[in-house]
Amino acid sequence: MRTSFSVFSSFLLALIVLINPLFLGASEALSDGGSSPETTTSNDTSCRTFSDTSDPDEAETNYVIYRNLIKANEKEEAMKVWRKVYATSPAADGRRPTVYTDGVAFFSELIRQYPDRKQAYGDTILMLYQQARDCYPGDGYMAAIQGFDSYYTYEGLATKDEVFALFKESLEIDGPEKLQYFVINPMSSLLVEQHREGKIEADEAKEISDALMTRLEKGLAECEGRYCEAWETIKAYTPDVLRYFETVKGFYDCDYYINQYYQDFLDNPTDCDVILTVFSRLKYGECLEGSPEFDAVSKAYAENCVVTAGPSTLKIAFDNLKDGEYDTAIENFLAASEETDDAEKKGRYLLYAAKVYYSHKRNFREARKYALRAAGANPNSGEPYMLIGTLYASSGPLCGPGTGFDSQIVTWPAIDKWQRAKAIEPALASEANKFINRYAQYMPSKSDIFQRGINEGDKFFVGCWIQESTRVRTP
Repeated sequence: MRTSFSVFSSFLLALIVLINPLFLGASEALSDGGSSPETTTSNDTSCRTFSDTSDPDEAETNYVIYRNLIKANEKEEAMKVWRKVYATSPAADGRRPTVYTDGVAFFSELIRQYPDRKQAYGDTILMLYQQARDCYPGDGYMAAIQGFDSYYTYEGLATKDEVFALFKESLEIDGPEKLQYFVINPMSSLLVEQHREGKIEADEAKEISDALMTRLEKGLAECEGRYCEAWETIKAYTPDVLRYFETVKGFYDCDYYINQYYQDFLDNPTDCDVILTVFSRLKYGECLEGSPEFDAVSKAYAENCVVTAGPSTLKIAFDNLKDGEYDTAIENFLAASEETDDAEKKGRYLLYAAKVYYSHKRNFREARKYALRAAGANPNSGEPYMLIGTLYASSGPLCGPGTGFDSQIVTWPAIDKWQRAKAIEPALASEANKFINRYAQYMPSKSDIFQRGINEGDKFFVGCWIQESTRVRTP
C-alpha cells in the first residue's frame, strides 16, 4: 500500500508542476542536480533530513529562507524555495513536520486562487499529511488535521471510514487528555454513524464517547477568554449527538440519566409528561429504589400520573413506558389509538407514540410521522405541531456542525410549526411564543444570508431530514 501510494504521490506532484503557474519559475530550480519532488516520496527519501543531504548547511539555509519569506508574505518566492527543501529534506531537522504543513498551507492557498483545481491540490494536501504521519508517527496532530480536512475541506477525497480511522489514530496517540479540540465534533458524529451501521461495537463506542467527553470537560475547565468560544461550540454539539447512545441499553449508567434528566423534573414537579419521561429514563438507566432522585420521581408519578381509567391497552402502554420498554410502549399506544373512535383520544394516543420516538428512541423521522397522524386524527389540537417544532429546533447537530448557517436554518421551519400550533389552538400561545422567542435569536444573521445571496422574506428549502420549504428571517 505504501509503495503504490508513493508512486501516485510522485505522479501527482509532477502533474502539478506542469499545471501550476507558481511552479513555472521554480521548476528550473529542481534541475540543478538535486532530487525532484517526484523522487522524494519513496520509502527511502520521504523522511530525509538536512543531515541526509549532500550539503546540510545549504538545505537548512533554504529552510530558513523560505520560512522568512512566508513571514514577509512573499508566498510565491517562498513556495519556490520550499520546493527545494521538500525535494532534498522534507523532514527538516527530524524534529518537526513543518515542511509538510507549510506545503499544506501553500496548496490551500492555491485552491483559493484556482478553485477548479481543488481535486488535484486536495489530493496533494492529503498526500503531504500522509507523509508527515509516516515520518512523525508519534504526532497525533497530523492524523487529526488530515482527518479534519478530509471531512470538511476536501470532502470526497476519503471515505467516512477512513476519516474515522484517522481520528481514532489521533486519539490513540494523544489520548483523551490531549486530543485536538477540532476532532471532537466530527468524531462524535462519525462515532454515531459507525455504531448505527454496525461497524463498531458498543464497548468500543463507549470508550471513545467517554474519551470525547473527558476532553470536552477538560477544555471547558481550562480555557480562558476567547479560547472558550470553541469549547462552548463543542459543548452545544457533541453531548447532544452522543445522546443517540441512550437508545443502547446499558451504554450509560444511572448517574448519566440523573444528570441529564432530573433537573427537568425539579423544574416541572407535577407535569405528568415530564415525570413520566424522567421516571422512565431513570428506570432504563437501572436507577434503584433508595436513590433520593429515583424515590422523588417515583412518588410524583404515583401522585400525578397513574392511569386508572381508559382502555386497558393504554394502561399497558404507560406501564411499558414507565419500565423503559419503549418498542412495546409504542406498539400499545398505537393499538390504543385503533381501539377508539374519539378524535381527541385517538390524536392523544398517537402523539404519545410520537413522543416516545422523540424522547426515548431519538428517531426524529418516526416522531414526526406519528405527530402528523395525531394532527390528522384531531385537527383541533396544536400539540402535534409543538412537538414537530421541537424536533426541528433540536436538529442543528443532525443537519450541520451544531453552529453556523447549516445548523441555524432549522429554526425557520421550527418557528413555522410553533406559529401553526398556536393558530390552531390559541391556548398554546404562551408556550409557543416562549419557544419562538427563545429560538428566534439563533436564526442566521443578516450578514449570513447576505453572504449567500439570500434576502429576508425569500422562500428557502431546508434539506437534511426536514425537507420543507420555509421563509427566510433574521433575528
